[in-house]
Amino acid sequence: MSEVSEASPEESVGPDAPADAAPRPSKLDQKINQLFSGAVVRKDLVKAVKGNAIVPSYVLEYLLGQYAASDDEATIQAGIDTVRKILADHYVHRNQSELVKSTIRERGRHRIIDKVTATLNEKDDVYQAEFANLGIKGVLVESATIKAHPKLLVGGVWCICDIEYFHSADPRVVPWILGSIKPIQLSNFDIEGYLAARREFTTDEWIDLLVQSIGFNPELLGSRAKLIQLVRLVPFVERNYNLVELGPKGTGKSHIFSEFSPHGMLISGGEVTVPKLFVNNANGRIGLVGYWDVVAFDEFAGKKKRTDRALVDIMKNYMANKSFSRGVETLGAEASMVFVGNTSHTVPYMLKHSDLFDELPESYHDSAYLDRLHCYIPGWEVDIIRGEMFSEGYGFVVDYIAEVLKSMRSQDYSDRYQQHFSLSSDISTRDRDGIHKTFSGLMKILYPHGEAAPEEIEEILRFAIEGRKRVKDQILRIDSTMADVKFGYLDRNGSWHPVSTLEEDEYPAYYRCESSDAADEPRADVVRSTRHDGTPNERVQVSEAPLFEGHREFQENQRGISFGTLLGPYLRGAGQITIVDPYIRQFHQARNLMELIEEIASAKDAADEVNIKLVTSENDGGEDKVRKQLEFLLKVKQGAAAGGINFDVSFDDTIHDRSIVTDTGWKILLGRGLDIFQFVTGDAFDLATRRQEYRQVKAFSVTYIRAGQ
Repeated sequence: MSEVSEASPEESVGPDAPADAAPRPSKLDQKINQLFSGAVVRKDLVKAVKGNAIVPSYVLEYLLGQYAASDDEATIQAGIDTVRKILADHYVHRNQSELVKSTIRERGRHRIIDKVTATLNEKDDVYQAEFANLGIKGVLVESATIKAHPKLLVGGVWCICDIEYFHSADPRVVPWILGSIKPIQLSNFDIEGYLAARREFTTDEWIDLLVQSIGFNPELLGSRAKLIQLVRLVPFVERNYNLVELGPKGTGKSHIFSEFSPHGMLISGGEVTVPKLFVNNANGRIGLVGYWDVVAFDEFAGKKKRTDRALVDIMKNYMANKSFSRGVETLGAEASMVFVGNTSHTVPYMLKHSDLFDELPESYHDSAYLDRLHCYIPGWEVDIIRGEMFSEGYGFVVDYIAEVLKSMRSQDYSDRYQQHFSLSSDISTRDRDGIHKTFSGLMKILYPHGEAAPEEIEEILRFAIEGRKRVKDQILRIDSTMADVKFGYLDRNGSWHPVSTLEEDEYPAYYRCESSDAADEPRADVVRSTRHDGTPNERVQVSEAPLFEGHREFQENQRGISFGTLLGPYLRGAGQITIVDPYIRQFHQARNLMELIEEIASAKDAADEVNIKLVTSENDGGEDKVRKQLEFLLKVKQGAAAGGINFDVSFDDTIHDRSIVTDTGWKILLGRGLDIFQFVTGDAFDLATRRQEYRQVKAFSVTYIRAGQ
């Protein structure tokens, strides 16, 4: 998968650009329109037409898909105007409900867009509809309509409806008549055409198309960040999938489940009851799990939240056995369960003092319940949503991709890795099920045509194992009777590949509940000597541990890394340092170089001088970009001089490898040069702007070699 890229401030789009200004279509956008004509839409158009309408994105994209699914600018603008007019004429704003009711009365019939919920009136043996924004209820609905659209009974559906008005002298007769009703969702699609078109995309192109379909700009996300976004879709494509995501506020945890699909239902964690979720034993009516593909619980975290113990027990049984009881009858269902909530502490704090499920209500902080979870998304790795993260590119109309995912729920891709890899033999059945379901879901999302290279399969398998391992490792903290498990897999050659979680690599001492390795700490030695007068003298001398030699790998999204810890000890005491990096061209790359120089300047004696030579290559983007590059490097030279550092640059367009060499005998091979950090906002109040260890990194490697080795 491609790595994350980062634009300089000079290259970013300003916030004052008009919402429906036409961005220049990329080659990928052109390809998307060519192969999925009529099924894709420019994602920034939703914001352009939404205005103050409180309506899910899939409703707006349904309309945009009808009128603006094109890459022709004239067609798009005409489509935007049409959709705006439809919303103005037919969408019901709550504060204008009386005006709309008056319009229906005066005209006799009027088309509206509203959320409709139906109930059975047992007394009169009729179905009646309630319109959320229009504020009318008791509207008769034909039984055939309920049979065709049963979700009207559970949670409600956004619909396009024709409402008629006929007043009767009988006060018991509701004057509102439902003339027609059409739920807002795709009626049909061609799955074979979808699979054939998928074959025309590379894996990176397909992933970027999916990320744009969710609404994000893939250029600002690394490969791991993209996978984290896409695993949120697994509940829509995998039956009975149990997913949890806990993390900081503002990272978009619930967005997918409220805006992305007409087959998902987002409810507040505090609103959950047994009758609403499973079955009302008083009347036998089935709850949400019987009608929706995904039921997501928002604001699920909160230690002090009151919970119904009976609900927890029924939920545990459903999550394990895919069934629940209605009296003496056992009923099966396919709804996936998603639990999202906010954390109030950092990851190391939770690992040191409790566990990563610490925020859950007490009744759910239970090993038997947690063991039913198939995957734990590390929400703390997801960036807080910023304006520039939204896509202006083309993506699937969400009701189209929602129908694609729904159509694949019955298929099983869980065995697609077995010709290349095998899981550890001591992984339990429940652990194996969790890994298989995550793997199967991601395979259906990324490789629906079933064609993937071994290394692509391996990446998904590792991610699926990590998601389940995160669950199991925290259960072991809660319940010491649970058996420890070696998570990993064997390749065809029989080589063992262990899998760890990212936070396990970042905070090993806290993750394993043990003190940090003494080998990494300075060693205190007692030095004994004799004074001139013959009396013994003892003093404590701190000896630094020898510097590491060899190769190290760092995962994408890892934190706690800085030039000070990564490179500082190896550069200390050097008088001549040569940096070879062909990509010191853009603003953020020059900033990284300046931060390394700052580290060197702060570590050296104020009376010393250090000579730094940079060998890089010219920006090949034209004269303007070369001029900008030279301006950046001149500013670096001027800034370095103030710290007693002599900075020089030479250009060599033949270089490719990245390295740092010192006159003290160290050579450091840098897999991706100094460009190791992900996007930083530049906000002066963001710790990541001020200190590198709070930034997430891209995947990279470093090799430390001492001269003569």
